[in-house]
Amino acid sequence: MATDNGQAGQNAFTDYTKEHPGASHLLTPADLPPPYATPGVDNTPHMVSRPADAWPQAPNGFHVKLYASGLDRPRIIRTAPNGDLFVSFSYSNKIMVFRGADKDGKPKEISVFSDSGLTQPFGIAFYPAGPNPHWVYVGNTDSVMRFPYQSGDLKARGPGEKLTDLPTGGGHWTRDIAFSTDGTKMFVSVGSRSNDDDVDTHPQELHRADVLEFTPEGKFIKVYASGIRNCVGETINPATGQLWCSTNERDDLGDHLVPDYITHLQEDGFYGWPWYYMGSHGGVQDPRQKGKHPELQSKVLTPDVLLEPHFASLEMTFYEGSQFPAAYKGDAFAAEHGSWNAAHLAGYEIIRVPMHNGHASGGYEDFLTGFVTSSGGVWGRPVGVTVASDGSLFVTDDGSGSIWHVIYDGK
Repeated sequence: MATDNGQAGQNAFTDYTKEHPGASHLLTPADLPPPYATPGVDNTPHMVSRPADAWPQAPNGFHVKLYASGLDRPRIIRTAPNGDLFVSFSYSNKIMVFRGADKDGKPKEISVFSDSGLTQPFGIAFYPAGPNPHWVYVGNTDSVMRFPYQSGDLKARGPGEKLTDLPTGGGHWTRDIAFSTDGTKMFVSVGSRSNDDDVDTHPQELHRADVLEFTPEGKFIKVYASGIRNCVGETINPATGQLWCSTNERDDLGDHLVPDYITHLQEDGFYGWPWYYMGSHGGVQDPRQKGKHPELQSKVLTPDVLLEPHFASLEMTFYEGSQFPAAYKGDAFAAEHGSWNAAHLAGYEIIRVPMHNGHASGGYEDFLTGFVTSSGGVWGRPVGVTVASDGSLFVTDDGSGSIWHVIYDGK
């Protein structure tokens, strides 16, 4: 399968020099090389301050404004029903609220919603759905908490209530939260403790690399979907009611393995980790797990959208606004943080995932790029993306400590 420039197979893989707004990409399992076709490398990005002439680049008709700067590594961002922006600051253990925009495009008000009882907070969810939620749920690395809330609150009305403990202790630490459309199920993503440890011999991996199902009160129900190395961002597709997930796959099998992915999650579905990964005919066995669990090979599900390996895909959201052109309605946006395990830097962008009646076509497009200098210095790393009440887009960037505002006016 080909990208926008007609290349196929292993030539379909990209890097930051080929990323530009509107470029489309399509990877399939048939395009994947065998393990160790290239060596695994440690290519940790070289972070630099944003140059004076550097700015995120968006498609024609879109404009990008700097909404907030000088922040301590903002992570997930979610829009409250009243339009306030809730942002998790995982490294300083707080949730903050950003309200409105003044004539210069800066926040009218900024407030700390809570900095009490939080441990690497990441996921944020409002419950129940609708204009008047009663709670703000927060995914700590080791628990789910909720804070009493009424629409318009800039500070929590009371102390947080811990609903349930979560597996923790090293490895992937982010925990996201989403609720089913009917409000009866709470889905919590828990990433793996390792790159490829077998849960049979590493009991610390129990209930990790999974999406767990709870009641909204925190009662554990079951493992909703498994074999997902690190489902960082969760959201419900409003067109179908399905839970979707943005996933970091495993490292150290080469530049072009294993693709990160975005997919709907099939209830009780198995996505391969650590024994297998997606293939043209069932799962491909990870050579580090040779001979283990042959009965699972045929059960490996292929994700809806394969992304560039090592993109480090984080938060995702569906576009239901009215400001962007009609073609964007129902599409997904996802933040690609960029990773360390590829010879050529890739990611460091916001991508658009075209959808048709709630289902992905399999490809994706570059939407917001420009976070890497021509010489390879990384100044920005997108983490979160949310749709504002007016249909514009807000993006958190923990590389430059900023929140960016993407507006469409057609000019």
